[in-house]
Amino acid sequence: MDKDEFKARVLEWAEKLGINVRSLAVRSMKNKWASCSTAGNLTFNSELLNLDKNVGDYVIVHELLHFNIPNHGRLWKSLMRAYLGEYERYEEKLRKSAHQKALLRPQ
Repeated sequence: MDKDEFKARVLEWAEKLGINVRSLAVRSMKNKWASCSTAGNLTFNSELLNLDKNVGDYVIVHELLHFNIPNHGRLWKSLMRAYLGEYERYEEKLRKSAHQKALLRPQ
C-alpha cells in the first residue's frame, strides 16, 4: 500500500467513527507506530505501509479511538472489538513486527 492509499484508509475509518482529523501525516518514526494529539493531528509510521492491511487498520482504529477515549480501558477495548473483532491478534502481529524491526522496545 502506498501513502495515499493509507491516508484514504485513515479518512474512511475516521468518517466511520465520526472523528474529525485536522492533519494527517505518514513518515518515518523510530519509537512509535503512530501518535495523535487532542488538536486532531495524526501521524503514522511509514513502516505500516509494508504490513498487512488488517494490522494497519488496527493502528488506525487504535489511534482514532484515542480522540475520545484517552486510555485502554473497558470502553476502548469494547469499541476495538466492535470494529475489528479479535483485535488482539493484530496487536500481536504488530508486536512481532516491532520486535523484528527493532522499532519498539519489547514490553
